[in-house]
Amino acid sequence: MSLKSLVILMTTLAVISDAILIPFYPQFFAARYGLDSAVHVGLYVAAISLAVMCTLPLWARVARRVEPLRLLVYTQFAAGCFSLACDWAPRVELFWLLSMLMFMCKSSYLLMYPYLMRLTPKEQHAATIGTLSVVVHFGAIFGAVAGGWVLQLWGPRASIYAMAAGDFFQMAVCIYLIRSGRIVPVNSGPLAVVDQAAPRRDWRHSLAILRLAMVMLVFDFSAYLIRPFFALHWQRASGSDSELLSGLAYAIPGGVALLALWLQARIRARGGRQPDHTLGNLLLGGVGLLLQAAGEPWAIALGRVLYGWALFQIIVKLEVNLFRLSTPQRYAQDYSITNFFQNLGVLLSSFAAGALVQRYGLQLPFLLAAGGFLLTALLDRLILKVPSAEQAAPAQTMEPAAHAG
Repeated sequence: MSLKSLVILMTTLAVISDAILIPFYPQFFAARYGLDSAVHVGLYVAAISLAVMCTLPLWARVARRVEPLRLLVYTQFAAGCFSLACDWAPRVELFWLLSMLMFMCKSSYLLMYPYLMRLTPKEQHAATIGTLSVVVHFGAIFGAVAGGWVLQLWGPRASIYAMAAGDFFQMAVCIYLIRSGRIVPVNSGPLAVVDQAAPRRDWRHSLAILRLAMVMLVFDFSAYLIRPFFALHWQRASGSDSELLSGLAYAIPGGVALLALWLQARIRARGGRQPDHTLGNLLLGGVGLLLQAAGEPWAIALGRVLYGWALFQIIVKLEVNLFRLSTPQRYAQDYSITNFFQNLGVLLSSFAAGALVQRYGLQLPFLLAAGGFLLTALLDRLILKVPSAEQAAPAQTMEPAAHAG
């Protein structure tokens, strides 16, 4: 397998191990520690986002001098050890401490995203980002289904072991790539020479990244507001306590993302260009969120389809814009900035979801998320003004223009 394929495989396993418990934290804490507080679950998911927010910029700075794959050998080994230690934790406070240390170390795998983009010519960024987006969705599919299956059959301990296995697998892949001599050193790659000749960034470039990060914050807040309690919402709406069925319903957007990627590949193979419909996709996602709030299984399933389509299209749109604005040697740093704002959105949504569900029930997060999609559309027009695909194409062939912001 090529370096790119192995890195994508490693990222897939990382996302899967992350997603194993994401939809099932209410059930996990109830089964293991006897806690059924929605506020507690919201605080825990928010703490995960805070841990990633604080550590990813640190890993990005380290990666400027240390080959990311070498760094991941140590961080993923530490993450796996902390994950195994979580199984021993007799009290919830100790579980919090050990699991936060695990997520701090685990977050370093996110460096693989800008690492891949550094190795990819700009004209191939959209296709690569689409593939990575599907990797995330596929990870949610397999992780949620596998997580529900493992939790239902073997209980919380097996879920912890499965997460640790993913970390150790990443470590093994990194060791294999290092020993095979296929890694690409820091400050190298097909675009390194071009980037070194490019002019230095000015404040307008930084402002463009921050504007994009603000839009990402609002979008991610809205998209993830429904995540912590979706499995519980499905179980109550369907009348079934099966974690496996809940995982399948949770994973519907991932299946839609696979379909969207296949359609994009067919369009590109025929020499066509998929039109940008940011506003339409955000409105479609809002309708999908409103359908999920209806409380009927058929409406939830249909809403997940619409929501999944919109989620894929908007994620790809925003990420393409990030790497079009950035430069190869700044990919990790600029990605850490936008990822900070994205995780801030997830953190705020987790706090809000726990409080909203505790006080107002399971439907309100879906309604507020739909409003958040509308706000994202407004911000896209007012402060971001993302160029269309046709406008972006010339910028990809003119390096200085692509970096002007």
